[in-house]
Amino acid sequence: MRLYRRSQTKSLAAPHKIRLLHPIEKGEGRLRGGFLVHFAVAHGDLLIGILLVLAAAVAALGIHFLLFRFLRGRQHTTRGRCGLRKYLATPSFAILLAIGLRIVLPFMARIPEEALDWLEQVTECLLVLFAGWLAIGGIQLFQSLFLSRFDTTVADNLRARSVHTQMQFFRRVLIGVVLLLDAGALLWTLHDERLWKLGTGLLASAGLASLVLAAAAKSTAANLIAGMQIALSEPIRIDDVVVIQGEWGRIEEITSTYVIVKIWDERRLVVPLSYFIEQPFENWTRRRSDLLGTAFLYVDYSVPIEPLRAALERIVSASPLWDGRVCGLQVTNLTDRCVELRCLVSAKGSSQCFDLRCLVREKMIAFLQSNYPSALPAVRLSMQPAAEPSEAAAATGRREP
Repeated sequence: MRLYRRSQTKSLAAPHKIRLLHPIEKGEGRLRGGFLVHFAVAHGDLLIGILLVLAAAVAALGIHFLLFRFLRGRQHTTRGRCGLRKYLATPSFAILLAIGLRIVLPFMARIPEEALDWLEQVTECLLVLFAGWLAIGGIQLFQSLFLSRFDTTVADNLRARSVHTQMQFFRRVLIGVVLLLDAGALLWTLHDERLWKLGTGLLASAGLASLVLAAAAKSTAANLIAGMQIALSEPIRIDDVVVIQGEWGRIEEITSTYVIVKIWDERRLVVPLSYFIEQPFENWTRRRSDLLGTAFLYVDYSVPIEPLRAALERIVSASPLWDGRVCGLQVTNLTDRCVELRCLVSAKGSSQCFDLRCLVREKMIAFLQSNYPSALPAVRLSMQPAAEPSEAAAATGRREP
């Protein structure tokens, strides 16, 4: 049976008529969509492989969605947010996807054995790397959950700052251990004798290399040991107020090799860890955060002390910066020109203490200016008339000629 196709031709006599033309040429008798059918028949194994990979990805996505939906529901019952999706969402999906690929690889037909071995090797390496990534995320999640019980914003935060400092150090140690184990597991998955021979050669030369590294990384090793000492003995903690080389600031971050000190004017001072073990420094919040502050006044000898003491008590009592513990005014020094007065006050923290000292200076100066303007320090000069010559001679016991 011969197939014909209808075509519309232009004709002067009957332009509206449609007539049959010649038979369809050879090779054009395929139906529309026949190319896709032929491609599916010729490359069926490739399509099956693509479908298997897509199925593994969809299954990993579905399991990941259900798992985190369940964990998110459990998270709402706990206090606050623990960062579950932040630390575990991406590595867990990567692991599920790698597992799915590892499962579907043996079902892919017509893949050369060498290529299949290479794909399985790559999948196992990715699985090991993703497992290490998930372990690091689990460590960070544990730190977040554990430190959520210790708030450093409260007034008495000594215990909380101590726990935060130690937890940061141990987190870095655990991450280092995980990286080391993950690197070992990655090498274990590489079934190549040349790599194992290379590793044996590296281990054989490790003695000489360790001597070279020990000489080159002396300061780094000292800082690592100092970090362990700081975590155990706690000379400094997170949010401690310290004075280093005349710079006042707070401990903002403690890493494995250095400490970041936030200066009061928003600068950052980077100090090696070994400095806090070998050099002296001031720690204003070593035991407790409340401090005593002083403000000095230099006044004339004619000033009355009791009105100034009463004015100081009124000033600090009206200020929310004062913690109510200490308030006093004392004469601490006398010079040939003035009297030194020390205003001693107390506050809950270093920042409040500094602000309270500035407030006391400002208010006390205003009180002196309004009530005792003549009591401010002044230089006195006594002018006496010159003596007559006869009086001067009599004073010296001489006679005039």
